[in-house]
Parts: sequence; structure tokens; C-alpha cells
Amino acid sequence: MKSLTLRLLALGVCVYMIAKLGGLWGELSKAEEQRKALLAEKEQLTNEIEELKEILAEDSHTELIERVARKRLGYVYPDEKIFYDTPGN
Repeated sequence: MKSLTLRLLALGVCVYMIAKLGGLWGELSKAEEQRKALLAEKEQLTNEIEELKEILAEDSHTELIERVARKRLGYVYPDEKIFYDTPGN
């Protein structure tokens, strides 16, 4: 009787550990995806910073003013058409 109880207890612990390991594996996958997204964002921001440094190093700031007007204020030229990509449609 003790041997059967001990075996069932060991089996229960093994099943619990396997289930827990599966959950942790899923969390690890999600964290890896998030890390990749953050690295891509970091790369994009680094490139943007380098572009801005180059623009500031130039004598003329018209390109910087135009970029700010386009990105932050949403300005466009009168003859320009803007297309927005909406994923999933």
C-alpha cells in the first residue's frame, strides 16, 4: 500500500513538473518575441537618431523642419496623396 501511494505521489509530482515546464516554455517564447520586437524598435530609433544627427550637422535645417511638420503635425504638400496601410484588411 505504501509503495503504491509513493508511486502515485511521484507520478503526480512528475505530471505537475511537466505541466509547469510547458507553461514556462510558453512564457519563454513570448519573452523572446518581445525581445525581438524591442531590438527592432531599438534599431529603428538608432537609425532615426543618426539621421537627425546628420541633419543637425548640416547648415540648413529645412529638412529637419519638413520632417517634423510631416511626422508630428501631419502636414503634406497640396498635390501629395497619402496612403495608409491597414494590416488585416
